[in-house]
Amino acid sequence: MSKPIFELVNELPTNNITVMMLRSLDFVVPGEWQNIVGFENTIREVTGETDEEMIQQIGDRAVWLYNDKSQGYQRAMWLYQTVDRADSALGTAALANKVGTKIPLVGGLLNRVTPNPDKAQAIDLSIKLVVELVAFCQINGIPGDSIGDFVAALGEYSGESLMRMAALVCVDGLIPLGPDFILKAESTLSNLSPKDLTSNPTFSRVSKLIPGNNTGSQLDFIGNSFDSVKGWMTNFVSEKDLTPQKVLSGFKGFIEFSDNKLDYIAAFLDMTTNYYEHTGTQTLANRLIERALAEI
Repeated sequence: MSKPIFELVNELPTNNITVMMLRSLDFVVPGEWQNIVGFENTIREVTGETDEEMIQQIGDRAVWLYNDKSQGYQRAMWLYQTVDRADSALGTAALANKVGTKIPLVGGLLNRVTPNPDKAQAIDLSIKLVVELVAFCQINGIPGDSIGDFVAALGEYSGESLMRMAALVCVDGLIPLGPDFILKAESTLSNLSPKDLTSNPTFSRVSKLIPGNNTGSQLDFIGNSFDSVKGWMTNFVSEKDLTPQKVLSGFKGFIEFSDNKLDYIAAFLDMTTNYYEHTGTQTLANRLIERALAEI
């Protein structure tokens, strides 16, 4: 049994590398994301409620909904957690102590960071996108392959959900793959075999919840999903006038690096951040609280 939702929200960090990274992306979606931590704080924030008894009722109902296995909330949480848990031998705990000072991505630390090749990076980007889509469907109780519903909703994304997509574009797209990351990912997907997909650790972790009867049809689903969202991503990058350099200049607040080490930055952030799990926990809490309030 996974942890109860209130515990997951209470345990969110107030400051770590993930939080610093997300804060540094505030310029992309100004004011959209506040790092609200704690279940009761979240209820107050979402509902504007101040009555303790009412807060308790909303919280109890939200916990009950999350625990109801016939709903998709726990599956969505599992997806957010699992897609982020890339095995990393990097001592995140040791790095956490450096928060407040710059983490030097020069010298010794570089030897422990291994950049992913473009192909693996493109597959990771595509799978994270599909995880967002499938989690969205689970949270909203619609069939897991509802690409159209997801694309329509994406245009209305705000708050921590919009921040998650901004981070996906910046940290899993622009930085590792460069300004033409969409074309690179498309070309990778079109040349991918089902065997390539099964040997990808991110895919093998989450494959059981990706629609399709076999790896071939799952690969088609990933391709169709990416194809449907690329318009949104293209517009997002051009509207915000995003470049790898702009994104990186924000990271200079907490990582010390030289500009020719882009692929290392991407690998380092992969190993030390879990922005899908962090913002995904916040999204789930918000949706549960909104629904609980409506049902009371």
